[in-house]
Amino acid sequence: MDAAFTAEQDEIRRTLRDLLTRHAGPGEIRAAVRTAEGHDPALWRRLAQGLGLPGLALPEEYGGAGCTPTELALACEETGRALLPSPLLATAVLAAPLITALGTPSQRAGLLPRIADGTLTAALAVPGGSMAAALGLTGDNRSAPWSGGGRAGGVQARHGDGGWRLYGEADRVLDGHSAGLLLVAAHTGGYPRSRTLLFLVPTESHVPAEVSGGAPTEVPTDAPTRTQGLTRTRLTSLDETRPLARVELRDTPAALLGTDADTADVCGALAATGHTAAAVLAAEAVGAAAGALERTVAYVKEREQFGRAIGSFQAVKHRLADLHVRVEAARSAAYYAAWDPAAGPLALAQALETARTVAGEAVQLHGGIGFTWEHEAHLYVKRAAADELLFGPVHRLRDHAAVRAGLFGDVPSRALAHEAAV
Repeated sequence: MDAAFTAEQDEIRRTLRDLLTRHAGPGEIRAAVRTAEGHDPALWRRLAQGLGLPGLALPEEYGGAGCTPTELALACEETGRALLPSPLLATAVLAAPLITALGTPSQRAGLLPRIADGTLTAALAVPGGSMAAALGLTGDNRSAPWSGGGRAGGVQARHGDGGWRLYGEADRVLDGHSAGLLLVAAHTGGYPRSRTLLFLVPTESHVPAEVSGGAPTEVPTDAPTRTQGLTRTRLTSLDETRPLARVELRDTPAALLGTDADTADVCGALAATGHTAAAVLAAEAVGAAAGALERTVAYVKEREQFGRAIGSFQAVKHRLADLHVRVEAARSAAYYAAWDPAAGPLALAQALETARTVAGEAVQLHGGIGFTWEHEAHLYVKRAAADELLFGPVHRLRDHAAVRAGLFGDVPSRALAHEAAV
């Protein structure tokens, strides 16, 4: 493994950091999260069309840059440092790889170029808000009943003369209120022959009918939004920079992602996407932790007590040194996971734990002002807590990684016991 970054990778990091420093300060972030989209559309167009962020890891034949997950991880480390609200994670990290892996040639040709240029955003909707389970981060997604397992609940798909129809609801869908395309995980076949499949549900008027599986209609972005049996409601979330939505499906027309429902390895594709997403999320969490630490270091150099800067006190220096070691260790793990996605869940666990610790210490070291809504320190605390709720918790990420590595002896029996407990 060559740990050195290339000149192009360093340029991606430098260019993006300069842009976000100018256009994504605390004031701009607070304004962006209060828009109907939950992010700044003008800045998103600049990131997509000027820097090509959504297409970094997409093949060149679909308008992407043909880069590896490492470049995407570096970009997300910078967006995490700024706590940038954007559709990048939901679209480029979660949805696009699934379309690439499972989509038909016409679906890939119709959707991926528009994802690459930023004109189409997408979101992955899984029932029960069980994103970590669906991506295979906290358990085996082939055996865990995260999609309903054919029983009541979850999202059900039925096939008739008019095509596929979806019924049910999914909670805590990242950017689900504003995405132009939903990838909905649903089970079909009935118990006990149920299998989980992915379906495309368009929410905007200019998604081609041959891709969407029906005649789409335009959906406004204010909550709740409805179209063809689809209701999307933006939820009040702990972290405003991570907009979440409830998606309700009532006889909603959809198109199967791919063609052969009997042979498509949907759970395998979700798990592969989950490992890469975990590596990218780890880098983003490291960026958030580094951003909180940098702001704290700058503050303790200016804040004076007893006639001297509080950063000069040995106790404060020791605390900051410990945080710096944590951030650098988590960064090393995230970079390794970007090179080897199989290490993604463990790197994510370390990064989430680091982000939580650094954010908490940042509030403490800022003193009274760190507890106020006016200061941005609390934004880092909310990001750390919300990410662990969405993609963790940390102890389950580590437990499942240990089960897969065989650290507890008999892996199959231990895995079955683990899934039964979950």
